[in-house]
Amino acid sequence: MSRIIVVDWSNKVVYRQQLERHFRLRHEIYVVERGWQSIARPINIEMDAFDTEHAIYLLALDSSGDVIGGSRIVPTSKPHLLGDVFPQLANGMPPRAPDIFEWTRFFIAFPHRTTGKSARLAGEILCGLIETGLRLGARQFSVVCEAFWPDRLRALGWSVAILGEILRLEDCEIVGAVIDVTELALESTRRFYGIEGSVLQMSCVHAGTEVLRP
Repeated sequence: MSRIIVVDWSNKVVYRQQLERHFRLRHEIYVVERGWQSIARPINIEMDAFDTEHAIYLLALDSSGDVIGGSRIVPTSKPHLLGDVFPQLANGMPPRAPDIFEWTRFFIAFPHRTTGKSARLAGEILCGLIETGLRLGARQFSVVCEAFWPDRLRALGWSVAILGEILRLEDCEIVGAVIDVTELALESTRRFYGIEGSVLQMSCVHAGTEVLRP
């Protein structure tokens, strides 16, 4: 089982190396592997306009402390992908509220993926995502995702509502959606992946004052 740490503005110095590795992995996956040239930069780091002091990162670490997966959430009261880049995916009315966070940049490093089924590491990160949302007092996550994702998440027992029409891009189709953050979603995800108890490393949760904000 991996360790899931939560990194925000208050503790980023402590986890500076892990956070840098996370940005390099994002480049390897999104730019090199998936070919998202629109986000390519001259350096092998993938960062966008929403990697700000308001971003909260979930980093999955292996037994040696190396980053093997991760994700990001951003408060929708601040600039975010659905609200500021793809508002048309929500019919021009993207959700913005103190208790709604946008979920983006979910990834798993290549050696930890599985063929034909969802990797356990994916489940650990997803459980960490919901746990963190509950600790933040989040009611929902908004998301811009490929059009197949809502059905995959519903299979975990998540409540997902699509906000508008599908947008067809050159290499994929995307939608905007909102996901309810609930204890039921957390429990059903744990059952699906055979995970018992919290996946979050508690010392890391308590290190981040933003994560403890009600």
